[in-house]
Amino acid sequence: MPIMKREDLLDLNDALQHPGRIVSVDVSTELEEEGEIDLVQAVEGYLEAVSTGNLLLIKGEFTARAVVDCARCSSPIEQDLAFTIDEQFPVEGTPSVYNPQDYARVVPDEPYELFEGNNLMVEALLRQGTLLAMPIQPLCEFGWDGDCPRCQGLGAGPAKVSGRPEFEGLSNLLDREDRQG
Repeated sequence: MPIMKREDLLDLNDALQHPGRIVSVDVSTELEEEGEIDLVQAVEGYLEAVSTGNLLLIKGEFTARAVVDCARCSSPIEQDLAFTIDEQFPVEGTPSVYNPQDYARVVPDEPYELFEGNNLMVEALLRQGTLLAMPIQPLCEFGWDGDCPRCQGLGAGPAKVSGRPEFEGLSNLLDREDRQG
């Protein structure tokens, strides 16, 4: 398998013109033009593409390591990311292997560009997968309830939240029900 460098387009014309033929490539990219992702380790994995004649099927598995901010104290933490790609794109036309007067081409139906002709913009596809693999609320080693030294004085530590004073007495009723139940 050839190794792909960043910013390369993956030519899928061979797979499109010969249904059933698999195009495989190893991929490694830093996603340098992506400002929202702070990678510590490149996005690495593989892609496989095959055409059924009506659909272009693209599959792959990837890993990376990124710096994210703790949802509690905003300190930077490193997180391992892993994701799979399993996409289908419609194909129109007749593969040239069956009709030399025509050729098969991808008909992108995405709101963002992933293809230039029959060439896949690999970094655009991997950018999507990487963003979706990012944790929603990453936490540092102290988690939500630990005594995080960065949270001291920020009001983000574990604290008893009190409600309105007139309802303070009602909270005792809930405690009694718990003890009786």
